[in-house]
Amino acid sequence: MKVLPKETASMLTRDGVRLDADIYRPDAEGEFPVLLMRQPYGRAIASTVVYAHPIWYAANGYIVVIQDVRGRGTSAGKFQLFAHEIEDGIDTINWAAKLPGSTGEVGMYGFSYQGMTQLYAASDKPAALKTICPAMIGSDLYADWAYEGGAFCLQANLGWAIQLATETARLQGDEQAYQELYQASRNLPLYDEIPTSPKVINKYAPDSFYHKWIENFQPGEYWQNLSPNMENVDIPMLHIGGWFDTYLRGTINFYQEMASRSKLPQKLVVGPWSHIPWGRKVGAVNYGLAASNPIDDLQILWFDQFLKGLNKGILERSPVSLFEMGSNKWRDFNFWPSNNYQFYYLASKGLANIREDSGSLIESCPDICTDDIFVHDPWRPVPSLGGHGTFPAGSFERSSLDSRTDVLTYTSAVLTENLHIAGNINIELYCTVDASTFDISAVLSEVKPDGSVYNFTQGYIRVNSDDLPVKIALQPTCIKISPGNALRLSLSAASFPAYPVNPGTNKPLKETKLIDSKIMTITVKSGGDNPSQISLPLAHK
Repeated sequence: MKVLPKETASMLTRDGVRLDADIYRPDAEGEFPVLLMRQPYGRAIASTVVYAHPIWYAANGYIVVIQDVRGRGTSAGKFQLFAHEIEDGIDTINWAAKLPGSTGEVGMYGFSYQGMTQLYAASDKPAALKTICPAMIGSDLYADWAYEGGAFCLQANLGWAIQLATETARLQGDEQAYQELYQASRNLPLYDEIPTSPKVINKYAPDSFYHKWIENFQPGEYWQNLSPNMENVDIPMLHIGGWFDTYLRGTINFYQEMASRSKLPQKLVVGPWSHIPWGRKVGAVNYGLAASNPIDDLQILWFDQFLKGLNKGILERSPVSLFEMGSNKWRDFNFWPSNNYQFYYLASKGLANIREDSGSLIESCPDICTDDIFVHDPWRPVPSLGGHGTFPAGSFERSSLDSRTDVLTYTSAVLTENLHIAGNINIELYCTVDASTFDISAVLSEVKPDGSVYNFTQGYIRVNSDDLPVKIALQPTCIKISPGNALRLSLSAASFPAYPVNPGTNKPLKETKLIDSKIMTITVKSGGDNPSQISLPLAHK
């Protein structure tokens, strides 16, 4: 189907603010449903970093509307993170439904902020909105987005805040602010007096959301009010995530919530992708042609079903489609896998930070083990490498990190048969520390026969020293570990700059100075009365 030249149109919100949009239409007779994306990065981009261009969607028989949210692009008003997305979203849906040539039915798509605008708009149940396809979102903005395990997601949040502040400077024509912020975006200011509160963002973005996020370092009313309320919403949804996306837990949690109570179809698709891009290679691993982005085709099938009433088989597919790394194939499930756990227990000869053959993962709890002791030095914190919390994300060879003496490693015996893991992975760790608070980074990797080590999931938590045992939720995953390989758990007290280094003082983030950081001695116990363990969800083939 041919597409007409792009047109630009404006609408007014209920409080009189002009919002601008690009509209792409099929060059054909008749009426068409509307696909809407609302985003803050300049509508010309149209999230083409992961999706097909709007012209492609229009050629499939849809009126496509890409709108600048309030205060972004050429839209009027002041941009405030998520603050106006409910009312503006509803007003936009009602406007889009009445566009010439529209059937009056609207669907939404988009990822990240564009995924969140879908949730906010849907939360008030506008009649014209028939379905959404939220990708890489956080339904609980505290636990799914800004913080992980109580630890601030420093690199992701600071990088995003600087990006948005840089765009604000560009829109205001402030060349000096733009240049300084742009430089900061390319080399994050991580070493200011207060590491989580760098001078450049205090100077040029004093009203940024970022300041409230570091002030509200615990869950509470602020986060409840900021997060979308989806309790009474029930429309068909296509949920999209990536194994190495920093917001995957939000995608999974929201899908499970909707699937448990919805009377309408909910489908989940998770590929081996980072936040950007969605392709066959992420990090250092190529997952093959099957990992190439299928989402555009899936969304057309979904929208055809719920906006056009055309049954092309999407509802006959399994509700959960997960890409299994290792086999590099898509696997179908009737529900999110959540049972059939296998336990691996930590065991050690006391040198798990020195020798890779000292720490073990075994299938029964040992009676007696020697404690592992390591020292966390904030002068040289364990760096982030891949995973979901840092950039670049994905799987990387990490044997050099595992050789550090401030990293404990526990390795299983070489597998003799395939191990299929799918679902949520949890760790229970018995440990002590000579500080009031400390962090634990836990990375699960695959050890190859040649000794190379590739991470496939990890988790992070900030804990008080009396909150024991430490319970760490790793990033959900789906992977096949083949015979000849082994599993490895790596533990450390930092993953910087994905998360700020814990100074061990329990001070609020905005009061924690670089000079406050303390050296810590951490003891990890295993065996007997201290059954430190990993619970792995198995998915039999």
